[in-house]
Amino acid sequence: MKYNFSLGFIILGLCALIFGALIGLLSSIVYIYPDFLKSIIPFNQLRPLHTTTVVSWIILTATGGLYFYISKIEKIKLFSENLGRLHLVIFVLTGIGILYSLFSGKMGGREYLEFFPLLTIPVLVGWILFGLNYFLTMTTKIKNWPVYYWMWGTGLVFMVYHLSEAHFWIFNEIRGDFIKDLTIQWKSYGSFVGSWNLLVYGTVIYLMSKIKGDDSIGRGKTAFFFYFLGLTNLMFGWAHHTYIIPTQPWIRYVAYVVSMTEWIIFIHIVYNWSKSISKEKKKLNFLTYKFIIASEIWVFLNLVLALFMSIPTFNYFMHGTHITVGHSMGTTIGINTTILFASVTYIISKLSKNNTLEQNKFVKSGFYIFNISLLLFWLVLITGGIYKAIWTSNSENTSFSSLQESSNSIYITFIIAGTILFTSLLMLTLPMLKKLIGLMIEKNSLMI
Repeated sequence: MKYNFSLGFIILGLCALIFGALIGLLSSIVYIYPDFLKSIIPFNQLRPLHTTTVVSWIILTATGGLYFYISKIEKIKLFSENLGRLHLVIFVLTGIGILYSLFSGKMGGREYLEFFPLLTIPVLVGWILFGLNYFLTMTTKIKNWPVYYWMWGTGLVFMVYHLSEAHFWIFNEIRGDFIKDLTIQWKSYGSFVGSWNLLVYGTVIYLMSKIKGDDSIGRGKTAFFFYFLGLTNLMFGWAHHTYIIPTQPWIRYVAYVVSMTEWIIFIHIVYNWSKSISKEKKKLNFLTYKFIIASEIWVFLNLVLALFMSIPTFNYFMHGTHITVGHSMGTTIGINTTILFASVTYIISKLSKNNTLEQNKFVKSGFYIFNISLLLFWLVLITGGIYKAIWTSNSENTSFSSLQESSNSIYITFIIAGTILFTSLLMLTLPMLKKLIGLMIEKNSLMI
């Protein structure tokens, strides 16, 4: 009996989201009580634990979705199912190693990839196996690819390259040149995010196509323009993160225009889709539809914030404050997470004859509490960033410790919003986990 390994990726992704959100909540308490958990696990270990697990949620769930859509929905026989299972085993074992590295403090990597650097090797092996399996499957069996196949394939290729590029600092020639080292570090991180965005955005276009029952969504000129714009952003959009590096201003401005235009096109695609879809299909895919619309709203909110951040004078004061964190949270939770929730709910609806998830009161309530608490969380971060920016610009400012003390009310609201957000995530993810694990056990969904 062969198990559905694609669901294994998604279950692990949901577990990573719960754990990452919990670590994030615990980390926020440190702002009020600096010695909180210090003797057990200090903040310099909590932070990379949070970022690593949240990134794992995005990557694992997107990966599981790709495997599922290709093999289950499209009925395309994978080049090798065993390669897919090996991919899952490698990621599970490497994940255990990464957690041990971060919990024990035996790290040594750079920001966002702070675990022991050698653990990147099996991660790369997993991605290479995934890429080989994908291209050997799709290029031999499918012609005239729709845009989401191109987005998935391109994302896989660049994921391998930019994850490798993020570790160029191990070479003395790079590490010995501060400007070159810093440029490559931020360039690789920005492009790494762009790589998984292609996987995630490809997923949402696939979902819109399937819900509407219209394959032209993935074959139109607008969709392919969005793809090439996203690819351009992946390659060059990172430049607006490098304000501290001496370079020509026009490079940063072009990078911002590219990244902003990508979001505008995405809003345009989702808006037109939502207008054209029938009420019956909206009702049939209620949760998936709701999460896709929520992602559109979060794209708009993040676009407004990013436009303010693109103004050099504002960016000078905003960069390095909680506004940057808010921008990041709005992207990873508001956009990526809502799209991936749409993916998970769609997969469950396809595997379950009686989709009880659609009628689950906790899930329905969790959807609204999630978005409202995330909005509050996001606004509090922006408020905290503005407060710090004002403090920074004041020539008569007091000590940093005084700034922290005067920000206590902001941090308390931050923790409250984070607690509600974490609770809403539990309301969403636990029923999904229960349903997926149940489906894994059922005979009909064990077979691929």
